[in-house]
Amino acid sequence: MIVVIFRAKTRQLGADYAVIAARMRELALRQFGCLAFDAVTQGQEEIALSYWPDEASVHAWKSHAEHVLAQQLGRERWYESYVVQVAHINREYRFEGMCKRP
Repeated sequence: MIVVIFRAKTRQLGADYAVIAARMRELALRQFGCLAFDAVTQGQEEIALSYWPDEASVHAWKSHAEHVLAQQLGRERWYESYVVQVAHINREYRFEGMCKRP
């Protein structure tokens, strides 16, 4: 599994940002095989984590025309700076909570 980590320092984010961000998330999940997509914004800091089955899926997503346009708008309007990191997940651990007692 692959994780793409997107960290950004944002400018002023308007309504157009919210619409396009929602569209990009929907496309990633429904059309490009993204397994999960989580994003958090605190002040001017944004972090998004997306999980992918393989690098081919990440490359297809990165080069999709709508996503390329969104990347361009991000550089022009929404982000002061950003960094993207792509990593392989070697192990995963989970805790699902305590078992219910009868």
